[in-house]
Amino acid sequence: MPSTFSYEWNTEAFKGKTSFNTGLFINGKFVDGSNKTTIDVVNPSNGKLITKISEGVEKDVDIAVEAAQKAFDTAWGLNAPGSTRSELLWKLAQAMERNHDELAAIEALDNGKTFGWAKGTDVAFSIQVIKYFAGWADKITGQVVETDERKLTYTRHEPIGVVGQIIPWNFPLLMLAWKIAPALATGNTIILKPSEFTPLTAIKMPASPPGVVNIVTGYGQTVGAAISSHQKIEKVAFTGSTLVGRKVMEAAAKSNLKNVTLELGGKSPNIIFNDADMDKAVSWTTHGIFWNHGQACCAGSRIFVQSGIYDEFLKRFTEKAKAIKVGDPFSAGVDQGPQVSDIQYDRIMGYINSGKTEGATVHHGGQRVGSEGYFIEPTIFTNVTPEMKIVQEEIFGPVGVVIKFEDEEDVIRQANDTTYGLAAAVFSQDINKALSTAHKLQAGTAWVNCANQLHANVPFGGFKQSGIGRELGEYALHNYTNVKAVHVNLGHEL
Repeated sequence: MPSTFSYEWNTEAFKGKTSFNTGLFINGKFVDGSNKTTIDVVNPSNGKLITKISEGVEKDVDIAVEAAQKAFDTAWGLNAPGSTRSELLWKLAQAMERNHDELAAIEALDNGKTFGWAKGTDVAFSIQVIKYFAGWADKITGQVVETDERKLTYTRHEPIGVVGQIIPWNFPLLMLAWKIAPALATGNTIILKPSEFTPLTAIKMPASPPGVVNIVTGYGQTVGAAISSHQKIEKVAFTGSTLVGRKVMEAAAKSNLKNVTLELGGKSPNIIFNDADMDKAVSWTTHGIFWNHGQACCAGSRIFVQSGIYDEFLKRFTEKAKAIKVGDPFSAGVDQGPQVSDIQYDRIMGYINSGKTEGATVHHGGQRVGSEGYFIEPTIFTNVTPEMKIVQEEIFGPVGVVIKFEDEEDVIRQANDTTYGLAAAVFSQDINKALSTAHKLQAGTAWVNCANQLHANVPFGGFKQSGIGRELGEYALHNYTNVKAVHVNLGHEL
């Protein structure tokens, strides 16, 4: 039988306990993986073991798919009306509300984000998303299409069936909510793989009829690959790096041409014009790059500042970066915790060293913080050139590059000179210029005089190599339904 994880916090931010099973959640029960092996979950604040969880393998995905298909054929799918699906989602949101602080503490423990951010953003927004899609569950409708008076033609939006979902480690609970909520609202059953680095909130969450939601923890090369290539999974949704997204798409194509949704990487431009409100631009830019320790796909990591305000902006932006307090996620006043893992820490430091080697100037930061855990100073590079790795590649850490530009045409060209197209931001008090620039940027989201603003009812996704499809809003429902056209003959004769 799987073990039970128990933990007690006695910190400035949170005092409380948690206890839950660490097995795979398949067909309404916690079970061991088929190989009886485990995965270590490590505390990024100190590099020490938190707990061990069951390791799933390909066989476990097969078992989960069988349970999900049975549930879809008997209890869910077209057998569950919208009101039933809505009720399940609403009850899940209520359970999350009752355990709000506990979920935030678990999220901060294995991810490293501060308890305050986990509570105020991750858990709160997750609840909003699930409630939002609970409202959609009984409103999944088609259309009556006019043809002629002797025929009735209409469309149905039917659930796809068994869907696979693979979520990342940067927003574990939030990405779970983004994925399962529209899938359940539309009547699908789910095989979900959380990241092996941050699996705890996903394991804590299960509350569904047997087979409707199945959580299979494991590694990407085993469980992730099995989901992507499974012949009986008809749709896969993935959030993560563009490199892995390519592998998911390839496996989906080579297996059963399953429907694919991808929310991938970014190298988002943040454009600050001479006429920007300086205080707002500095504050939002700081949030845009250093939020979640820079571990956000939409992070505004390329900061373009017009020459007339460059020096003053850089001065104020540097002051803001210096004021960011890095430390224990459960300590009062801390703004930034550790990076999620030693692998990610090494990756970020590798990019910082690359920037130095290629001739960029470390204007601020660039060093480790403390002697244990995976803490990195907020880092600002200047004197960069377009071909540098730190300008072209997604770092996924607290590292921004500040680039001087002269005019609108110049900055739009530079901003769009990337393989990514997830998000962008523009700062100007001239609304015509701001909107004109936003419309010319090749990105799925454009923020004007703000950054990193997300809402349950507003779609989010990328252009170019930042992904396929949209999360959130009504658009997300389209990812999880098949459209069927029905033709009813009322009088045509042959």
